[in-house]
Amino acid sequence: MSPAIYEADWKLLRQLHPVALERFTQRVLAEIERIASDVDKSCHERYLAIYEIIKLRDRELAEAFDDLRRSTAIVKLAYILSHDLLTEEELGRFSPDTREAIGSSARMGR
Repeated sequence: MSPAIYEADWKLLRQLHPVALERFTQRVLAEIERIASDVDKSCHERYLAIYEIIKLRDRELAEAFDDLRRSTAIVKLAYILSHDLLTEEELGRFSPDTREAIGSSARMGR
């Protein structure tokens, strides 16, 4: 069971959630662009590589962003941080208790 998240941290997470999602999807699209423009590979090889990246990144996106609830907030925040989707300043806005809980959640394997 995840530790509870303070109301202020919950509000902050809901505010930063779409920011982190945008960063994640920007990275995925950049990765796809790199693959798609690799002239050393055939079109079919690029297609297959893009397909595999989308499958992998879709699982990662679901872990970090789908079904955000207060009961899953700490775990979701740990996933978001594992992908380096928040700045130090943004992370610093969370309470010390929440930052500690995120660390604990990450160490426990989420």
